[in-house]
Amino acid sequence: MPPDDTSPTPAALAGIRVLDLSRVLAGPWASQILGDLGADVIKIEQPGKGDDTRSWGPPYLPSRDTDADPFSAYYLACNRNKQSVAIDIAKPEGAALVRQLARRSHIVLENFKVGGLARYGLDYASLAAENPGLIYCSITGFGQTGPYAARGGYDFLIQGMSGLMSVTGQPDGTPGAEPLKVGVPVSDLFTGLYATVSILAALRHHERTGEGQHIDCALLDTQVALLANQGMNWLVGGQVPRRLGNGHPNVVPYRCFATRDGHIIVAVGNDGQFRALCQALDRADLAADPRYTANPGRQRHRETLEAALADSIAGWEMAPLIDHLARAGVPAGPINRVDQVFADPQIAARGLVHELAALDGTPIPVVGFPAKLSRTPARYTLAPPRVGAQTAKVLGRILGLDPQTVDGLASRGVVQSAPETPASQTED
Repeated sequence: MPPDDTSPTPAALAGIRVLDLSRVLAGPWASQILGDLGADVIKIEQPGKGDDTRSWGPPYLPSRDTDADPFSAYYLACNRNKQSVAIDIAKPEGAALVRQLARRSHIVLENFKVGGLARYGLDYASLAAENPGLIYCSITGFGQTGPYAARGGYDFLIQGMSGLMSVTGQPDGTPGAEPLKVGVPVSDLFTGLYATVSILAALRHHERTGEGQHIDCALLDTQVALLANQGMNWLVGGQVPRRLGNGHPNVVPYRCFATRDGHIIVAVGNDGQFRALCQALDRADLAADPRYTANPGRQRHRETLEAALADSIAGWEMAPLIDHLARAGVPAGPINRVDQVFADPQIAARGLVHELAALDGTPIPVVGFPAKLSRTPARYTLAPPRVGAQTAKVLGRILGLDPQTVDGLASRGVVQSAPETPASQTED
């Protein structure tokens, strides 16, 4: 039975605890999603340093606390809805604390090199022996097996090795022709998404059986899977995909065109939309040409068709043409800069940007969870934390350690506990 509309609905993952040992992007992206959906996410960080991305700037967001380091934009992108607990796992006492937290967690997420956590007793086998229901997700460049398993893997490297860069960039023989990476670290981000999906599937299995499991996510595996139609063009058709700039390997016309005052994208996905495009451009001759009536022909005769369309589009101004094509039912749009994206009325209407307050009151803008769940929407309760901001509270809440014990651990360098500041958000 659905909950009463007048009663607050618990978050989808309320009651699920995530112990996040990951850093940089793929792992933190996954744990941020779990946190958005209501999980209790505990981010384990290295005392005195924290996540590597804390120093990945500029740009930085200045803090209201003049004694505190500024926040890097990169770190802010993937660390909301988490509590920072700074523990040195290289010290036996520190590793023991993390093992105690793992016994009381549903999920452990890590992206150390293969076998790197075994020396601390924090590998899957060690933790599952004490918590058989544990879901343990490992994210690496190449996976836990195979000849490359011991190698370190970074997004840029994976974009190249996966074939993604071989299909991204201008065609051979044109200005600027060379393999090109995507402008955001998609291999990391997609692996974080697949890790999240896998964790949720493992949670469902745990609900049915009580069993935990080890999830092995690799950046290379993920990016090869995401070759999608390009990968299948090779597997099915024996065609080695090539760089087409902004052209589409299977659908024509599906690219950008120059107008008098800028470029627009025209994305024709079927024959009906092609006829509508021709009518809107007053080019009935192209719609009637047997070479172009169906997509296979348009693909074979791409160069002549796109040249004709480019001539017809070149005389228009960008905004009127986009409006004209939209009224005709032809998918078209601008190529926005990032500042224009966040000024777009559609983005404002969707409520994608939120503002959270750090413990010292620093306002932090964040880009929210994009899906709209009607009964269990994403929630934004914790701004990205400073290193060790919740060490004392988490160790007290979960392990029952009193402040004096935490202070003793801090004096021995086992943990770092940030000084208390007036709370402007709920932490527990």
